Amino acid sequence: MDAAISVRGLEKVYESGAAAARALDGVDLDVARGKVTLLVGPSGSGKTTLVSIMGCILRPTAGSVRVMGREVAGLGESELPRVRLEHIGFVFQGFNLFPTLSAEENVALALDLKGIRGSAARRRSRDLLEQVGLSDKLRSFPADLSGGQKQRVAIARALAGDPEIILADEPTASLDSHTGRAVLDMMRSLAHDRGRAVVIVTHDSRALEYADRLVRIEDGKIKEQTQ
Repeated sequence: MDAAISVRGLEKVYESGAAAARALDGVDLDVARGKVTLLVGPSGSGKTTLVSIMGCILRPTAGSVRVMGREVAGLGESELPRVRLEHIGFVFQGFNLFPTLSAEENVALALDLKGIRGSAARRRSRDLLEQVGLSDKLRSFPADLSGGQKQRVAIARALAGDPEIILADEPTASLDSHTGRAVLDMMRSLAHDRGRAVVIVTHDSRALEYADRLVRIEDGKIKEQTQ
């Protein structure tokens, strides 16, 4: 399998001593390019911890994490942001948009981090927002957008750097049926048509039909994998 992310023997322990909580316990997982991988399981099972480690946001307590063939588990804090910037796009449940920036400016900010500014950034931002069906909302602020529209801005921002990997944590939470399916259609298209590795953490049963691979996590361990 052509893995964009590979983790082996992954462990994550919060706190220590009597207060220690083991969030991940010996997880092995490969995430393929061109596929939608769905992470499911009960709350507190370790799904968000796993995707956060794969995205170089959290550090594992033990184990190996390879992103696009590069071992990242032992990298210093100054090196991890570059791995994220070069390879990974994030879509969060809470959108994480800047409230004082328009939709266009929110996307352009991500481009600025890649060194793309000025008219080139404006063109790219508008193209991305058009791709997610928001060409008429370029100058709208987050407060003036619906939940589905904000999520689409977040997706456009995640795609700004043309990342090989998209990590989405509950991207359809609180969205209505129509908008939720539109977001999932977009994620599947990124994988199947653009060859991206897409990982979705979700409790949403609507997402099951979009999965190329289903990974069930319980108590910090992978209990089942189907594809």
